[in-house]
Amino acid sequence: MSPTAATLAALAAKIVIAHRGASGYLPEHTLPAIAMAHAQGAHYLEQDVVLSKDNVPVVLHDIHIDTVTDVARRFPGRKRDDGRFYALDFTVAELKQLAASERFDPRTGAAVFATRFPVGKGSFQIPTLEEELQLIQGLNTSSGREAGVYPEIKEPAWHRSQGRDISPIVLDLLARYGYKTKTDKVYVQCFDEAEVKRIRTELGYKGRLVQLIEGSRPLLDEHKHLRTPAGLAEIARVADGIGPALSDVVARKGDGALEATSLVSDAHAVRLEVHPYTFRADALPPGVGSLEDLLRIALTDIGVDGVFTDHPDRAVAFLLRR
Repeated sequence: MSPTAATLAALAAKIVIAHRGASGYLPEHTLPAIAMAHAQGAHYLEQDVVLSKDNVPVVLHDIHIDTVTDVARRFPGRKRDDGRFYALDFTVAELKQLAASERFDPRTGAAVFATRFPVGKGSFQIPTLEEELQLIQGLNTSSGREAGVYPEIKEPAWHRSQGRDISPIVLDLLARYGYKTKTDKVYVQCFDEAEVKRIRTELGYKGRLVQLIEGSRPLLDEHKHLRTPAGLAEIARVADGIGPALSDVVARKGDGALEATSLVSDAHAVRLEVHPYTFRADALPPGVGSLEDLLRIALTDIGVDGVFTDHPDRAVAFLLRR
């Protein structure tokens, strides 16, 4: 096989993961954002999952709901002592009364991404995980194109501190919808290292599993050991891949140029897939001219296996052009 053919074959195997759906265009994790990402050709659609008061898995990036809904206006007396509103304190019926919106700062009301869908406009709800699975499988049937799912189990230790065990609830629901093994189009991801091991061993999950890795921090870097060859080898005993921060895959040299860290090659050495987060057209690293430039660096030059992106249409188009 010629080098050109080998490169093309490698690119064809890359995956585009719609980060919170097509969140660059519609409010994150809403059903319209999922439908748009499916239509844009994303290979996998991400769901961040937390529990409601009645133990229903719902799709939200955080355990808090005051950054993406009007909960402070509708239920002002339901905040906890820390001033935050938690999904776990609301039933699904109550969560469905909230208007979901583009992410904003609850102190100021300002949008996190000023040029995205306007805050407070449109009609959106918080979906349950089951609603998303039904939508995705329905679109797979009607479109003839199978997109996979990529759920993240959010803060399992915190849920246990509240008397809830989120992982078996999510895994049971996935199994009911046919997401059980490594032949199914599913990745389950989690930042909690102990929980990733538990999901594989104690809970007996047979599908593809990804250890998420927090970005490097100057002071408290709890995941530093996971970015070492020894840490990656430990991950490979239970997981199929890693989800590192983009900043730990592409580093900046002293002259300002970007270069690959050893993380991707070290992970590939122990047969781990690498799916870094997050590729955003409106939040590029300094010195990168366009999202396409960043995709070329990551997918072609460095050789990551997939990307989490808020703009799945542009990542899909990048791969198709090559």
